[in-house]
Amino acid sequence: MDKIDVYDDPRVSHHTANLNGRQYHYLLALPKGEIRHTVFLIHGWPDISMGWRYQIPLLLNVGLRVVCPDIMGFGRTDAPAVPPESISHYSFKRAADDIKELAKQIGISQIILGGHDWGGAIVYRVALWHPGFVTHLFSVCTPYFTPSNQPYVPVKTLVEAGILPTFRYQLQLVSGVVEKEINSEEKMRQFINGAYGGSGPDGQVAFTAQTGVLFDNLAVLGPSPLMTKREVDYYTEEYMRNGVASTLNWYKNGEINHQEEMGIDPKIDIPTLFIAATHDVALLPSMSAGMEDYIPKLTRKEVDTSHWALVETPEKVNGVIEEWLADVVFGDKRV
Repeated sequence: MDKIDVYDDPRVSHHTANLNGRQYHYLLALPKGEIRHTVFLIHGWPDISMGWRYQIPLLLNVGLRVVCPDIMGFGRTDAPAVPPESISHYSFKRAADDIKELAKQIGISQIILGGHDWGGAIVYRVALWHPGFVTHLFSVCTPYFTPSNQPYVPVKTLVEAGILPTFRYQLQLVSGVVEKEINSEEKMRQFINGAYGGSGPDGQVAFTAQTGVLFDNLAVLGPSPLMTKREVDYYTEEYMRNGVASTLNWYKNGEINHQEEMGIDPKIDIPTLFIAATHDVALLPSMSAGMEDYIPKLTRKEVDTSHWALVETPEKVNGVIEEWLADVVFGDKRV
């Protein structure tokens, strides 16, 4: 299946932009013919902008300009340390404002917006914070968790109360242990390889939703079935630019997000596609129950795949996106 070569592909160019005082890196890809619309693609953890390498060719082929930023703390984008910097650099509002500013600098007033994992969480917030900016959005794996006007409840409390048991891994990710353990290029390579499905001779894995990263297993894991060695090399190089610590700040932003979102209207009144992953062990498809109450123009689809839907079953994910673009996006008179 066609995909972008992570190191050298003429369809993609690398750019930087100063967005509200911080340097961002983004990928830009232009269709050969008329630009019908622009799509921004937002990645999650542990991923980078190249996580969309299987989707970019499809989107170019249907006439979309494609923009894929590295979000704050990832890849070639700035990675402010917290502390001394504020965790607000990693808030949903900051991400929404930066995405809007990037579009402005490119010369775009409206976008289609797609996300996966943390990127999926971000795209809903962009639509909330900047009404009229996003014409259509889609999220792979990540359901819509609505803003709350109730007192803030930490993830740890929700996990220990049995409300969000599949988020227990997040307790490790905010503990400071991960960045201490993954402290060399060799360990980073082992982590990336394992995070993307590498397994050991006795079935050892790199990560579980109940524990987080299983450091003792990393050295015995075989090659990732989802990445080539070339891709693992690229991801390792990109993650070694700043280390893993800055990427974990996204798991520490709950309280600042809650504070900033107090009083915001939770309704998203634009056409939205949610693609659930049947075997996602953290973002269960059942977590999407009730999304129609807040997103009346919702299209639901489900793909028989794991959390790594974008690279594990790209033909199925792309098929869903392509159908939605044809029926919903390009059938929309506003486009």
